[in-house]
Amino acid sequence: MTQVIWIVAAVLVTFTLGYVGYSRYLSQFVDLDDSRETPAHKYEDGQEYVPAKKPVLLGHHFSSIAGGAPIVGPITAGAIWGWVPALVWVAVGNPLMGAVHDFISLSGSMRHEGKSIGYIIGEYVGERGKDMLLWFAFLTIILVVAVFALVVGIVLNAFPQAATASLVYILLAIGFGVYLYQLDAPFIPGTVAFVAAVFAGVWVGIQYPIALFPAVEAGAYPDGTIVLLEFLGDGAWLPGAVMSADAILTPNVAGWVPVILIYAAAASALPVWVLLQPRDYLSSFLLYAGVGGALLAIIVGTLFGTASEPLVVSDSIQPFTGFLGVEAVSPYPLFPLLFVTIACGTISGFHSLVSSGTTAKQLNKESDARLIGYGGMLGEGLLAATALSTLAVAGFASDAAAGGIGGALPNFASGGGVILTSFGISPEFGAPFMALVLVSFLLTSTDTAARLGRYMMEEIVGMQGSGTDSGFEGGVGSFARGRYTNPLVQVVIAYALVISGEWATLWALFGGANQLLAALALLTGTVWLANWEESKQLVSTGVPMAIMVTITVLGLAWVGFYENLYSSLIMGGAAGLGSQVSAVVQFALAVVLIYLGLSLVRIGYGNISRVRQRGGAAAEPGDD
Repeated sequence: MTQVIWIVAAVLVTFTLGYVGYSRYLSQFVDLDDSRETPAHKYEDGQEYVPAKKPVLLGHHFSSIAGGAPIVGPITAGAIWGWVPALVWVAVGNPLMGAVHDFISLSGSMRHEGKSIGYIIGEYVGERGKDMLLWFAFLTIILVVAVFALVVGIVLNAFPQAATASLVYILLAIGFGVYLYQLDAPFIPGTVAFVAAVFAGVWVGIQYPIALFPAVEAGAYPDGTIVLLEFLGDGAWLPGAVMSADAILTPNVAGWVPVILIYAAAASALPVWVLLQPRDYLSSFLLYAGVGGALLAIIVGTLFGTASEPLVVSDSIQPFTGFLGVEAVSPYPLFPLLFVTIACGTISGFHSLVSSGTTAKQLNKESDARLIGYGGMLGEGLLAATALSTLAVAGFASDAAAGGIGGALPNFASGGGVILTSFGISPEFGAPFMALVLVSFLLTSTDTAARLGRYMMEEIVGMQGSGTDSGFEGGVGSFARGRYTNPLVQVVIAYALVISGEWATLWALFGGANQLLAALALLTGTVWLANWEESKQLVSTGVPMAIMVTITVLGLAWVGFYENLYSSLIMGGAAGLGSQVSAVVQFALAVVLIYLGLSLVRIGYGNISRVRQRGGAAAEPGDD
């Protein structure tokens, strides 16, 4: 039987070569220079532009980009097509495409005053291209918020211990922000004390797990779980709730979703020092411990046989199941759907929004971009490898089709708990700890996405003054860009998508939109480089861009035309009015996203062609 350690070895080799060699070349290629003043210092305002220490910013960036997708994606892909195709795409695609995407997005934003990729492309191709990219990004952000809020609810339902621990660390993060930025207290002693308190929060969560509503199935919660809203009944009255143990949107999950969305809206409106920076920094220690600890545990458990179970690939997970995947979900063609399914573990357009939205506004020195941009994405690839390893160890007791959202998340925690037994940690502690690690990723990504959505809409509508209007006064423009009102628009739409019950196709649509956004971010970087200097090579960004455009347009076409239009609507696969409306909406979204993406590629390619033919910098950008 194949040992899981080979999954870890493959990614460690390719990632090390990528960081030591390729990232060094890219740093010289974009001329990182610490003598230049970064936007964080130039525009420091105590709200959005706040210089951050490298470990603090790395914690924020890594926590924000590493959501549930690099866990759900590889596990689902491994279950459908086998673990070998998933491993190859993560090990090769991440350092050559995903890490390049993140680094170029961060570097480009840093050189454009910390503005978004939409602003950058608008500088060279005009307002039309800028608005198209911003609208594309905003629509993608809503899908991100919807999917991540649902996934957080699923994890908190499966592991109520993580709900308590998450509450503890959010409160600690607020305290740490006051400690650092208001009291100006020592950094290292504070780090030691607050990180220790975060890990103590895991123990508190295990002792006092919490849920919102009673479990549908008796005995589903750990003993001693505190049901907070039991006085409101069983929760069957909640929108979208299904009273079935096999359902994804059980009352408890349906209760957690709006709580997470409200939290994300509130957190996105607060100054970054209040919650975003300190929380992401503290949670990064959980993330490093979870990912790094699991990878090290695989090595230790394999070499010394200390794990409770052999760390080998389960018989229920095949190396390769065929081009169309396992019979239970066929037809599901490996090309292009493998890449759309794995999504963020290899390359993610959401990362370009983080890099050019919050991270670029906090970069202390230009040279920090190498570790945070390129290295941060390699960290996400390690998370994907960890997720694939948990799948390999735990396997599936039932049909491989269980590799969707509902099957992937508990698998990550339970498989991770088995892996951590290599260090003598019992599964009773290890599994809830890995669940908390997952929730930490998800919460940071959800509210960061909401903040980024606010930035997108501010740029679409047009900033006025400092851009800190509440949104409760003035017209539609003020409401759309308001610090407090804009996040409400996002979370209301996201909530409507979640309670429709069509979470399975929603995930595929999110994956396609996210991957196409990555292609557009690479297009933005290519346009920037072409306009910077006529001798700049465009292969490093242009080739990944062309590959991703091809993959994602075909993937979105499959989701929109085959799964929604043909299977759900024409063939009657969508049962009920809600499912039919959702299929229509998702088909329309897929068509709009394809149109916006291809239109932007055409506009960007036209700019690059004009610049290179002229042999100099581009003329004033037009709107064509």
